[in-house]
Amino acid sequence: MTDSDLIKISTLAERPELAARIYDLQDTWPEFIARDLVGYALLGRVPEEFPQYCVVATEGDRVVARGFSVPFNATLEGREEMPDRGWDQVLTWAFDDLRRGRAATVASALEITIDRDSLGRGLSPRMLAAMREAARRQGLDALVAPVRPTAKHLQPRLPMSAYMRHVRDEDGLPADPWLRVHVRAGGTIEKAAAASMTVSGTLAEWRHWTRLPFDRDGEVEVPAALVPVHCDTRHDRASYVEPNVWVRHGLRP
Repeated sequence: MTDSDLIKISTLAERPELAARIYDLQDTWPEFIARDLVGYALLGRVPEEFPQYCVVATEGDRVVARGFSVPFNATLEGREEMPDRGWDQVLTWAFDDLRRGRAATVASALEITIDRDSLGRGLSPRMLAAMREAARRQGLDALVAPVRPTAKHLQPRLPMSAYMRHVRDEDGLPADPWLRVHVRAGGTIEKAAAASMTVSGTLAEWRHWTRLPFDRDGEVEVPAALVPVHCDTRHDRASYVEPNVWVRHGLRP
């Protein structure tokens, strides 16, 4: 038995008592990511409204990972293709469909977060598999994901449309580790989501979030950002528009 065999993954619908503990993780998200206004308004409601689409990994009594996804109806007008506004758009679609009582046809992954002490234990593919299975059990056609490639921050000036096409010579799989996990799990890379989330703030806020000066106009490379942040000193504003990559996991036989 390996240490990973001790980890159990359930949905929050199956383990509702864990809802209060899913944020008890030492995560590696950059601080500015949490300042996306759509996420700030809606992400915290996802476990309560969509527990059957949220998965949680436990090792004994300890929560070691969480994964959120949301269902939405992909057959409506304007939803025929995955949106350029990626993460923000599917989150708003899901809550709009919930409010209007629309039946879902697909689910979109939003995040997989693994506790810092549990990184490197092979949890990412297991959590992704659990999210796929959760969506399949709800009778949905697919799990889609606006993927945040884990190594893109190392090439912030390379367009995402070019980055997502990079593959390894030895096996033709994506060069990016997180995209590679998705493809190995059966996912298909569809397109870039050019404006998946947007973070805008004053220069003082960006200095607080990043510990960088933000004292010159133009593009600022920020650690963990996938593209540069645009700084406008005249208007005391800096904006970050993050691209992601749409990946589709078919769930039908």
